[in-house]
Amino acid sequence: MSKKISKSPSEILCGAIVEGMLENKANEIVVLDLRELDGAITEFFVICSGDSDTHVDGISNSICKHVRKNLKEKPWNIEGKTNSDWVLLDYVNVVGHVFYKEKRSFYDIEELWSDATRTNIPS
Repeated sequence: MSKKISKSPSEILCGAIVEGMLENKANEIVVLDLRELDGAITEFFVICSGDSDTHVDGISNSICKHVRKNLKEKPWNIEGKTNSDWVLLDYVNVVGHVFYKEKRSFYDIEELWSDATRTNIPS
């Protein structure tokens, strides 16, 4: 008898955020698994880039709609919607980051959390 591996609620949410990003053609999607790191503020960061402020706004809207439709969850907090160069969608255990591509390289979150397990998502 094979043992079925079930995903945690955070892993399921992480997957839904990635799907929302892919629906709006986000670029360079990366998942950082922070669960093994001391002092981590959440379990996962899901990071992507958009080509314009309109694209960033569209990606963040797509994530919210996809997660609400499929998991019936809303972000606890949303930051950065007025500028649309870095929108942060805080679902508590999973945080989505949607960057305008120049801002992403400036803040370089992947390097700040370089000890995390990194998964690149093909788009």
